[in-house]
Amino acid sequence: MKKEDPCEMFRFQLQLLLKMEEMKKYPFAKMVIEKELTKSDYIETLELLEKLDAPYKDDCQSGFIHHQSFPLHYAGMLCHKLPIDESLEALECEDIYPDVEEKLMELSKH
Repeated sequence: MKKEDPCEMFRFQLQLLLKMEEMKKYPFAKMVIEKELTKSDYIETLELLEKLDAPYKDDCQSGFIHHQSFPLHYAGMLCHKLPIDESLEALECEDIYPDVEEKLMELSKH
């Protein structure tokens, strides 16, 4: 009997897990896996959202309402492996940085 490559076996098992109904609750995590983001890519994406979220909240508290540069900043700094609109929708489903994510979605539709 031929010995299975551990990496191939892991890849097969991961593909089975991704097909489970439960993964529909975690579209961003699923996208990270499917698009083969590295841990570094993932961390950089979350840091990007954090860098946008803090000033967005500060601006809102100060009464500043124009944030047209946010979608451009997000699109320009987002990991090249992630599709812009799909990543925003996936982040929304998982409620990751909901305030800034909602504003990004709103502005990207204009």
